[in-house]
Amino acid sequence: MASTSASLLKSSPVLDKTEFLKGQALRHPSVSLVRCHPAPSLGFSIRASYADELVKTAKTIASPGRGILAMDESNATCGKRLDSIGLENTEANRQAYRTLLVSAPGLGKFISGAILFEETLYQSTVEGKKIVDVLTEQGIVPGIKVDKGLVPLAGSNNESWCQGLDGLASRSAAYYKQGARFAKWRTVVSIPNGPSALAVKEAAWGLARYAAISQDNGLVPIVEPEILLDGEHGIDRTFEVAKKVWAEVFFYLAENNVMFEGILLKPSMVTPGAECKDRVAPETVAAYTLNLLKSRIPPAVPGIMFLSGGQSEVEATLNLNAMNQSPNPWHVSFSYARALQNTCLKTWGGRPENVKAAQDALLLRAQANSLAQLGKYTGEGESEEAKEGMFVKGYSY
Repeated sequence: MASTSASLLKSSPVLDKTEFLKGQALRHPSVSLVRCHPAPSLGFSIRASYADELVKTAKTIASPGRGILAMDESNATCGKRLDSIGLENTEANRQAYRTLLVSAPGLGKFISGAILFEETLYQSTVEGKKIVDVLTEQGIVPGIKVDKGLVPLAGSNNESWCQGLDGLASRSAAYYKQGARFAKWRTVVSIPNGPSALAVKEAAWGLARYAAISQDNGLVPIVEPEILLDGEHGIDRTFEVAKKVWAEVFFYLAENNVMFEGILLKPSMVTPGAECKDRVAPETVAAYTLNLLKSRIPPAVPGIMFLSGGQSEVEATLNLNAMNQSPNPWHVSFSYARALQNTCLKTWGGRPENVKAAQDALLLRAQANSLAQLGKYTGEGESEEAKEGMFVKGYSY
C-alpha cells in the first residue's frame, strides 16, 4: 500500500523528482537513509504490535457525528485567551478552564478526541482527577501536541518551519505511557510570502518524519499542513497552493513508509484570503475543498479533520456542513479550537457561577458541528457573536 502510494505520487505532474535533489536545503542527507526495515506482514516501518491499534484509534476518532476538540494551546497562548477575559495566566486558572472543558456533561456524544498541551496531559482537574481519565470516561481519545512551535526558516521569504523532531521518539513513548493515543504537529504555509519551494518542502518533510515517529510509538499522527488565511488572494490561488502542498506532504509520507490507514489529516479548508474582497458561499468552499481532496488524498486516510483557521464559529460550521451534503470516501469532520471555545470562554469569564452556562455554550457548538459532520446543520438560532470572525494575521502559537 505505501509503496503503491509512493509510486503514484512519484508520477504526479506536480512532483518533479529532480526538484527534490537540486538545491535541496532540508535537514536530511537522503530520504533513503531514514528508511527502516518494514514489518514483514505490513510493508510499513512501524512496530507491528501497534498497527491494529493505530487503525482502531483513527477510526474511533473519525466516527460519525463526532470530531476533535483542539485544546492544545501552549501556556503562552492560553494566557492570551485568559487575558481576554481579565484573568491572570496562572496554572490554577489554566487548570480551571481546562477542567470546565473536559468535564462538560455529554461532551463525548459530539467529541471523539481532544488534543492536549503537555501540561494538560499530566494535569488533574480542580477536583483532583486526572484529565486523561475524565476524557476516557467520556469516550474521548486523549491526544497530545508534540511540535515545539514555529521558528524562522533561514533562506526563505520570511517564512517558518516547525521544530520538535529532536527527542520526539522518547517523548512520544512517554506520552503513550501517560495515556495519549494520537498526536498533532502543526506547520504553516503563507501564501503572501510565496510560498517558497523551500518552505513547502520543509513543511512536508517535517510532517512526514513526525508521522513516522509517532506511528512507531503507538500514536496516530494528525498531519496538519495549514495554509494561513493571511492575504488578499482569491479562492483559486488558495486551491493551487494547497494542491502543491498536499502533493508534497503525501509524497514524503509515502517515502517515510507512513501507514495511511493510521493517520488523520487536519488541513485548511479552501477559502479566499481573509482580506479578499470577493467572499464565497459555503457551497463554493465545499466544491473547491472536495475537489482538492479527490485529487490529492488517498481514500485509505480514515478522517479529514478540518481546522477552522480563524473563521467565525458559524462560518466554520456552515462550510463543514456544505462538504457533507454529498457522499465522499472520507469522514469529513472538524478539529476546532477557537471555533468551539470562543463563546464558551467569554461566557465563563473566569467566574465559578458561570461554569454550567459556559459548558452549555461549548456543548451547543459541539452539537452544531456534529450535525454539520452529518450534513444536517441548518444554522437556525445562532447568535450574532457566533458569527463574528476570529482571524488573526500571522496567527501562530
